[in-house]
Amino acid sequence: MSLIERLAPQEVGFPLPWARPARNKVRMSDALLLSMKVNGEEVEVAAPAHFTLLEVLRYKLDLIGSKQGCDKGDCGACTVQLDGVARLSCLTLAVQANGREVRTVEGMTGAHLHPLQDCMDKSVAAQCGFCTPGILMAAEAFLTKMGRVVTRGEVAEAMASNLCRCTGYTKIVDAIVDASAIMAEGKN
Repeated sequence: MSLIERLAPQEVGFPLPWARPARNKVRMSDALLLSMKVNGEEVEVAAPAHFTLLEVLRYKLDLIGSKQGCDKGDCGACTVQLDGVARLSCLTLAVQANGREVRTVEGMTGAHLHPLQDCMDKSVAAQCGFCTPGILMAAEAFLTKMGRVVTRGEVAEAMASNLCRCTGYTKIVDAIVDASAIMAEGKN
């Protein structure tokens, strides 16, 4: 008798995910072929219609910067940019990104740190770092939209949907305000 047969769900008293009947598995024939630009690169990926953008990014494209936190849109850890607008990828179906441009925290990499990354580092704004990718994506979309030096109040309002359990937000807000000055100076 195999281990799986010995640990069948009816014997254990609770369902084991790997011991489910095959009828519950998604067949690739049920998947959709999605085309999108992710961090500047055209990609095609097959995914079930019910997959969120977060699931496609993390589990199909191996882009694990966007974090899977609450899966309810409460924490902001999964924030990405969809056509330059901050979106909660746990609430966005992957099919909604079809034919569009997606930017994740991995897309911020380059020869030099992005001003937000640099200011977050200099301000010691990140502690455990779980929320940082979502904060960076939301802050970058906000600063790009504003195009000028922003106030602490504007930052607090714009970042209200991004939760951080480690900090008191002061250093995060300071870093975003500092980055706005650097980004605005770069436009002149």
